Amino acid sequence: MGKKTNDKEFEAWAKRWNLDEEEREMLRSAEAGEWKPLAGKELESMKRYLKSAAEYTLGKSKSISIRLTPADLDLVKARAVEEGMPYQTLIASLIHKYAHNQ
Repeated sequence: MGKKTNDKEFEAWAKRWNLDEEEREMLRSAEAGEWKPLAGKELESMKRYLKSAAEYTLGKSKSISIRLTPADLDLVKARAVEEGMPYQTLIASLIHKYAHNQ
């Protein structure tokens, strides 16, 4: 969105990208210049935190085989397309959430 937008342009953009109310508020806040970049110790601390989170999340995974009915697999693939991710990632996410009682 680069430049300042008026309310009509903002709403059209937010609707086009299907933003929920929280995302709209974040975008408004960023466009209003309320966000400040991290620097110094705060930046280094955030980098360490994000690196740790990425290593934990993106660590080496094991390959498994699983049997699904063709209908279930088709539905999972369709849902993955809706979510904008590969279907294997969606399945892994569902298993992770189930395993962690989420």
